[in-house]
Amino acid sequence: MRIVATGLIFWTLAISSFGQKNTTPTSYFPPAHTWAQKTPTELGLNPSKLAEAIAFAKASESKNPRSMEQSHYQTFGKEPYGFAIGPFNDRGDQTGIIVYKGYIVAQWGEPNRCDITHSVTKSFLSTVVGLAVDKGLIRSVNDTVAGYVPPIELYGQPVQRPAEEFGKSELLNLFDTPHNRRITWDHMLRQTSDWEGTLWGKPDWADRPDADASKWLTRPRNAPGAVYEYNDVRVNALALAATSVWRKPLPQVLKERIMDEIGASTTWRWTGYRNAWIVLDGQPAQSVSGGGHWGGGMFINAYDMARFGLLTLHRGRWNGKQLLSEQWVKQATTPTTAQPTYGYMNWFLNTDRKPLPSAPANVYYHVGNGTNIVYVDPDHELVMVVRWIENSSLDGIIKRVLEAFSR
Repeated sequence: MRIVATGLIFWTLAISSFGQKNTTPTSYFPPAHTWAQKTPTELGLNPSKLAEAIAFAKASESKNPRSMEQSHYQTFGKEPYGFAIGPFNDRGDQTGIIVYKGYIVAQWGEPNRCDITHSVTKSFLSTVVGLAVDKGLIRSVNDTVAGYVPPIELYGQPVQRPAEEFGKSELLNLFDTPHNRRITWDHMLRQTSDWEGTLWGKPDWADRPDADASKWLTRPRNAPGAVYEYNDVRVNALALAATSVWRKPLPQVLKERIMDEIGASTTWRWTGYRNAWIVLDGQPAQSVSGGGHWGGGMFINAYDMARFGLLTLHRGRWNGKQLLSEQWVKQATTPTTAQPTYGYMNWFLNTDRKPLPSAPANVYYHVGNGTNIVYVDPDHELVMVVRWIENSSLDGIIKRVLEAFSR
């Protein structure tokens, strides 16, 4: 009996050991400076279907100029006060990375190139706001923002003010109007605040202005939470409010608490506008922008974008460490009442599969002009970064990649 029992134990251990050696781990997190790659075949994907997807992506490269400055003045630069106030740089080739179970199974273009990522920057902005909530610096997203943001001194003001400035406030008051005092952090994150004002020389009404110019200065304000409007002036107001809460530049917060922890490179840069400087605890500090609408924002390579996508796929957890609370990710992926396909900025949702018919309804994606996208698909353990593709081709590339899962 003892001999038989011992034999069964050894046989069970041997089978268990064999299985462990031949089973791919379900959660791989790439260490800093390296990223393991596997062939599609090794992970059970159809290599010919992935090749078709890549060919489709390359053929669908954005038709906009590679000069980001030229592209700006052909689009947003035509708006009132649309002149650039932040840096631009020429972009690279149409680029992509496909990550399955944490491993790179395909890549093309220039994934190492540090390019502007436009409004994907907003996802990094909402992340540092989430970190402030996790840390208790912001008690609740349902708190009004006004109580957290003191009057702000702009850096570089003249010592002697001109006479025409006499009696006017010498400090910037972001939330000191009857309307703005009602705005919560949640409203700002969901782009439903209808915040009013001018920041860094850009009036809120001048961003994607109404076709009827008579409404620019006269329309009544919508109650906070009632109407969704994508507006970068308000995004930048959120960035400045978050800077006040952290009492340090937001790129430092992101680097220390997220990017270093997920092994991101040292090449990414989060920039602001050249006039977006304030006095913070006696030191000049730049308030960064939430995108490249007037230049600036996040300049980053595709590998670092994919690492961020992998972090969100794992609900804020990286290799056993919770960097961003799972509760925050849950809130970020909760539909906005006024716009069900939007969560927190810039977490776009596939509610009712309307934006991406070929993808599962529970996917979400961080997206910016260009088009730049970090696609996150929990059902398939899939993260995909695609850069400089026509927006109309997003569903097409996703459809073809998902076809690779059916061999």
